[in-house]
Amino acid sequence: MAQATAVATTPKVPKKRRSATPRTLPYLLIAPAGLLMLGFIAYPVISVFYYSLQNYNVTKPWRNGFAGFDNFTRIFTEDEQFWPTLGFSAQWVVTQVSLQLVLGLALALIVNQSFIGRGISRAMVFSPWAVSGVLTSTIWILLYNSSTGFSRYLADAGIGEYGTSVLSDTGTVFWAATVTELWRGVPFFAILILADLQSVSKELYEAASVDGAGRMRQFFHITLPHLRDAIILSTLLRAVWEFNNVDLLYTLTGGGPAGETTTLPLYVANTGIEGHDFGYASALTTVAFVILLFCSIVYLRLSKFGGDRT
Repeated sequence: MAQATAVATTPKVPKKRRSATPRTLPYLLIAPAGLLMLGFIAYPVISVFYYSLQNYNVTKPWRNGFAGFDNFTRIFTEDEQFWPTLGFSAQWVVTQVSLQLVLGLALALIVNQSFIGRGISRAMVFSPWAVSGVLTSTIWILLYNSSTGFSRYLADAGIGEYGTSVLSDTGTVFWAATVTELWRGVPFFAILILADLQSVSKELYEAASVDGAGRMRQFFHITLPHLRDAIILSTLLRAVWEFNNVDLLYTLTGGGPAGETTTLPLYVANTGIEGHDFGYASALTTVAFVILLFCSIVYLRLSKFGGDRT
């Protein structure tokens, strides 16, 4: 009787219901986005690699055909513009990323403080980032204009001569272009760094202040270690974007004067669009891709991105 009662009072375990959602549904939902990425990213990349092995010049169709590695041999042994443009690209990237990081960090630290008009100040700091490269270069072309820009007023003050333009002088064009790009690029670092600064615990600063640590010690021992990953990621992204900078330099200087501001991507654009040599331009693009990939991997390994902050 007791055994029967025990059996009768044993709760029944409900059977697990099979999910009505098929396992393939998540893959079906992301399939359209995957197909778009495949079409807009994978296909162009594969096309570039394919045409880099071809002689493909629309103005000389009788020479088109398989070239093998002839385009790459020409780049490293015959092309007199490749190494100067690559060197200027490296100079441009290092200068821009270094200055943008320092200025962006300083701006982020300033607008992170509490003061009257902070919202307006943040809007003014971040607004240049919303301006396109072509519009930015147009604005600064007007500012650099020898008749209506800075040059005229500096000449009125006895600095420089009338009718001179900093964009046509080989001694000043680099820094003129640098200032233009800084105006647009600094807000990028300021935005990312400020977003990371918001997550720093105020208790850390309070504890450090109680222990007698000044602002400089708090900056180097609390703020910078916390911003480490944000700085690594932002500098890597910005380096890639500055290396591929075409719109601003093309509109501002056109690569001149005398090729002084011609980066490797701008040289690729001129070779493909103006020279119509798409096979050689594809080979240059492939070389640039390999250089960026190698530098990115080395940078991430040396910086230990995502690793221990201690």
